[in-house]
Amino acid sequence: MPVIRDIPLNLEAGEVLRRQGLGGGAKVRPEIESLIEELLVSVESNHLLEPAAAYEYYPITGMSGSLISLEGDKAIHGPALPATFPEAQEIIVLVCTIGPKLEKQASDYTKNGQALRGMILDGIGSAAVDKLIPNVLSPIATEVAPRGYEISSPVNPGMPGFAMTEQWNLMELVKADEIGVSLTNSGILVPRKSVSMVVGIGPRMTRWTQAEVCARCSLRETCLYKIQGVKQAENDGL
Repeated sequence: MPVIRDIPLNLEAGEVLRRQGLGGGAKVRPEIESLIEELLVSVESNHLLEPAAAYEYYPITGMSGSLISLEGDKAIHGPALPATFPEAQEIIVLVCTIGPKLEKQASDYTKNGQALRGMILDGIGSAAVDKLIPNVLSPIATEVAPRGYEISSPVNPGMPGFAMTEQWNLMELVKADEIGVSLTNSGILVPRKSVSMVVGIGPRMTRWTQAEVCARCSLRETCLYKIQGVKQAENDGL
């Protein structure tokens, strides 16, 4: 099973602000901007990010309206998958994480009465996961290109048409414990700043911009963290 480590994550203050619900040109107090910059330096100097990804390839043996059958008598359920990449020849099941250190530091700040620091550091962690996903998918796309294949945009448990209950299934399909990721009884990934996904592989795969992903999300009307441009994506029929 392939594992990727040492993934570059160069974060900027604007990405953190979006994760605080302050994107789109919102006015931010100078002291908040200064604190974000201070914490970004601290994250790097204290090596609080330990990005890693584990993934596995599975040839597709059959596909229906709500099921993808895989080699080895395995399957993934959810109508979002056949609808997203109907021409896929294979799938990749992928789990990635930024590790536990940042989460622990954010929790320590909050417990010690530094709730603002804890909240901003948590936002830095979320922004790091946002950046981690494309930085993991890029080398995978390069990996499959010699076979004449492309990769689709990822589909995550919890998206419309892909139930959170499939989280347990994905964790059986990829050895996430090799990068320190586990699943609680309630289906939450640990460390929390982790994500699981399914990606289609084939000659012609559909890719979405992040704004298009947000436009498809069931929380698009209320989410504070959505990428700007969602309204245009909706107007374009996405």
